[in-house]
Amino acid sequence: MPISMDKHFTWGQLLRFTLPSIVMFIFTSLYGIVDGLCVSNFAGKTAFAAVNLIMPPIMILSTVGFMFGTGGSALVAKTRGEGDDARANRYFSLIVYAAFALGIVLGVVGIAVMEPIARLLGANDEMLGLCVVYGRIIMISLPFYVLQYVFQSFCVTAGKPTFGLIVIVVAGCANMALDVLFVGVFQWGVEGAALATNVSEVLGGGIPLIYFFRKNKSFLRLGRTSFMPRALGKTCVNGLSEMMTSIAMSIVSMLYNFQLMHAAGENGVAAYGVIAYVVMIFAAIFMGYDMGSAPLMSYQYGAKNHVEMRSLLKKSLIYTAVGGLLMFIAGQLLAVPIVGVFVGYDEELRTFTEHGFRIYAIAFLLMGFSMYGSSFFTALNNGVVSAIISFLRTLVFETSSVIVLPLVLGIDGIWISVSVAEVAALVVTAAFMFGLGPRYGYWYPKGAKPRLIT
Repeated sequence: MPISMDKHFTWGQLLRFTLPSIVMFIFTSLYGIVDGLCVSNFAGKTAFAAVNLIMPPIMILSTVGFMFGTGGSALVAKTRGEGDDARANRYFSLIVYAAFALGIVLGVVGIAVMEPIARLLGANDEMLGLCVVYGRIIMISLPFYVLQYVFQSFCVTAGKPTFGLIVIVVAGCANMALDVLFVGVFQWGVEGAALATNVSEVLGGGIPLIYFFRKNKSFLRLGRTSFMPRALGKTCVNGLSEMMTSIAMSIVSMLYNFQLMHAAGENGVAAYGVIAYVVMIFAAIFMGYDMGSAPLMSYQYGAKNHVEMRSLLKKSLIYTAVGGLLMFIAGQLLAVPIVGVFVGYDEELRTFTEHGFRIYAIAFLLMGFSMYGSSFFTALNNGVVSAIISFLRTLVFETSSVIVLPLVLGIDGIWISVSVAEVAALVVTAAFMFGLGPRYGYWYPKGAKPRLIT
C-alpha cells in the first residue's frame, strides 16, 4: 500500500520515509563509481581521465530529468494535498511524456556535438577519441536516463519510495555486473563501460514507465492527458533550481578539470575524478533526503498544515547538521583506503589525491544546508528562490572561488574553493528561509496562531 502523507511524521517515521530515497541515491552513485573503478583499473589512467573529462557535458544534457522530476513532483503533490487526484494524474502523465520527448531530442543533439565539446574541454589527441566514443554511446539511452531521474521523484510522490529503490538496485546491479564483464573480462574499455550504462539506464527509466502505465497500487497512474502549457511552465520554473544545480555542478566540474589540467596535467584530472566520485556518495545522502522529504512538505503546504510544515523543517535541519558532521569525520578517516581503491597503482597520484580529498571534505560540514534550502523552496512551489540559491551557490560562489583562490593558494585553492562557496551559500539560504517564513507559514511572528493538523 502507498504511504499516506496526510499525517504527523515523527523523527523515526520521517527517516524511514526518506531512507529509500537516500539509499537509492547512494546506490546510483555507487554504480557510477564502479564505472570509474573498472575504467581506471582495467583501461588505464588515460581512459579514466577521458571519461571524467566528457562526463560533465553528458550530465548537463540529462538535467532536464531533475527539472521535470522535482518541479513536477512538487506540483503534483501540492495538487493532491488540495484534494484533486484526477488533475494530479493528468499533470503527472503530461510531465512524463514531455520529459521523454525532450530526452530524445537532446540525445540526437548530444551525438552531433560530442566531438567539438571534447575539443573545447581540452582533450588531447590521445583522449579525444575515447571521449567521443564514450559520450556518443551514452547518448543512445539518454531518454531513459531522463525518465530515471523523473521517476526517482515521482515514486516518492506516488507513495512508493521503496519501489523506486528496487528499480535503482536492479538497474545498478545490472550496470555493475556488466561493467566487470564488458570492461574487466572482455576488455572493451570505455565502449564497454558505456554499453553497461546504456542497459542500466533503460532499466532505470523503463521499469517504472511500464509500472505506472499499468493499474497499480500507488497514488499515480499514466494515462490520457492534454497539453497544459501553464502546468508545464510551472513544472519547469519550479524545477529550474534542481536543473540549475546539476548544470552548474557540471560546469564547475569542467572548470575544475580545466584548472587542474593546466596545473597538474593528466594527474590533476584523474585526481579530481576520484574526488568527484567519492563526493557523489556523500552528496547523495543529502540529495536523497531532500528528494524524499520534499513531497511531504509540498503536500502539507497544499493542505495548509503549518504546524507539520514547521515540524518537518526543524527535523530536516537537524538531520542535515548531524549528517554533515558525520560525513566530514568519515572523509578524514577514510581518505587513504578510498583513494587507494581507485589509484593505488600510482603512488604519486595517490598521494596527490589524498591531500586534495582531505581539504575538499571540509565542505561536507555545510553543503547540505544550501542543498536542502533549494529543495525546500521547490517543495513550496517557489522555483525562483530555489533557483537563486542554486545559481549563487554554484555558478557564482563556487566558480568565482575556483578561479580566484588558486591565484593565491595554488592547487590547494582549487580544493578549498567549494568550502568557501558553501559558507557564502549558507548565508543566502538562511536569509531566504528566515525572511519568507511568515509568507508560507512554517514560522510565525510572536502571537500568531498557525493552523493545527486535524
